[in-house]
Amino acid sequence: MENDVKRLPDSELEVMQVIWECEAPVMRSEIENRMKNIHEIAQTTLLTHLTRLAEKGFLKIEKTGRSSTYTPLISEHEYKKVQSRRFIDQMFRGNMSAFASALCDSGISQDDLNELKEMLENKTI
Repeated sequence: MENDVKRLPDSELEVMQVIWECEAPVMRSEIENRMKNIHEIAQTTLLTHLTRLAEKGFLKIEKTGRSSTYTPLISEHEYKKVQSRRFIDQMFRGNMSAFASALCDSGISQDDLNELKEMLENKTI
């Protein structure tokens, strides 16, 4: 399954993030209402994104009369895990030390570094 999880375009990822925040299954109207807090999206555009996400295997669409509900088929955790690994493989050729060095050079706070160190030591990630 991991190899099948494709990287989503930003606009589709925003829709998935809203869906992941909701209790499944979720109705289009709830997605649309939550999207307003991010930015306005036309109903037709949202429906196009939802259809594409279903075609890509991210959502299951269940039609009931004229309305539909949407259930995620891939968890947010699974998506982040696969995309994080892909990022490290592509940007750092899989070299975790190079990634850690870039992270340290990025301006990350000492508190964040300490928290990350503790998580790694305790394997609580």
